[in-house]
Order: sequence, then structure tokens, then C-alpha cells
Amino acid sequence: MLLAVLALQGAFRAHVQRFVELGVDVVEARVPRDLSGVDGLVVPGGESTTMSNLLASSGLFDEVKARLSDGLPVFGTCAGMILLATEVLDGRPDQRSFGALDATVRRNGYGRQLDSFETDLDVAGLEAPFHGVFIRAPRVESVGPAVEVLAGHHGDPVLVRQDRVMAAAFHPELTDDGRLHATFVELVRSTIEEH
Repeated sequence: MLLAVLALQGAFRAHVQRFVELGVDVVEARVPRDLSGVDGLVVPGGESTTMSNLLASSGLFDEVKARLSDGLPVFGTCAGMILLATEVLDGRPDQRSFGALDATVRRNGYGRQLDSFETDLDVAGLEAPFHGVFIRAPRVESVGPAVEVLAGHHGDPVLVRQDRVMAAAFHPELTDDGRLHATFVELVRSTIEEH
């Protein structure tokens, strides 16, 4: 199994570290050829408009969009969730998203940097709570019928899954808890076994 973490901007190194700790091979993706042979992709947090622009200028946007359309498993966190959503509210007019997750997401939906917070989340499939770190986090306004909500915060979905797409409004990579990364590894493994 080989995973790629988009390494254009944001907290990509922390994601790489979580997968290394799980014994999974991982590459940092900066150009389209870095996606060659990968079985899954992580779109990390960062600034979603900047990431959208860097995806376009690096040539990665169209490559990632095509791979997602072909069923490549993906895990988006914070800005990654925004980039995966079908509809982005409060984004810039030129901001693009992959449209891989049937969700409407509002950028900075919980407020600015000062409004960042941490909280324990009850996550479907995990025995103990997961500590969520929310930094200028997106707020999920709505999800489609195919989207499974795995965790919520005050009624808002904050961890979701739709087929081979996982997305979190928070930063699981900023904790020492690798359980959500392990969940994604299992999703990728099951996808490989299907083929």
C-alpha cells in the first residue's frame, strides 16, 4: 500500500508522520507524477483558497479530480474537507473544489483564528472519544443522503464518509491519536482487496 499526502501547503508533515507510525508507505505529492501508483490520498488542512490555486498551478488539480472520479480513496481534513465538497460557501469566486463529497461546507464556519477550539468527539466505530482540534474550521451546513455522519459537534457533522471519501472538519493529525488515520488505511485496504 502506498499513500500520498498533498504537500503544497498546510499540515502535511504531521499526516505523513501518523502514517509512518502506522507502518504505511507514504509520499509527499507536489506534482502529478507523485500520484503514480498511489492507493489513497490525503488532502490536508491549510488555507483552502491558497491550496486551490497551488493545485491549479502545479497541474495537480485535474489529476486529483480524475483519480477521485476513478474511485481513489481520499481523506480530507479541514481545508481538505472544503476542497472535497460539492458546494463551498464564503469562498472566493475563483476557488475550485473537487466535488467528491456531497456536502455544503462554509469556510471558517466556526469563526476566525480566535474562535479555534478543542473538544472530545464520539466517533462511530471508536470505543473512546477522539480529541478534535478545530482551527478556523469549516462548518458542514448540509450533507446528501449517501453521506454517513461519523461524528458531530452541537448538531453539526464534523467527520463524514461517503463511499471512499472521508472528511473531517478538524485536524486529527495534530494529536498523537492515529485511530482516524488507521481507519483511512483500512478503507484503502478494503478498496485494494475489491480490485
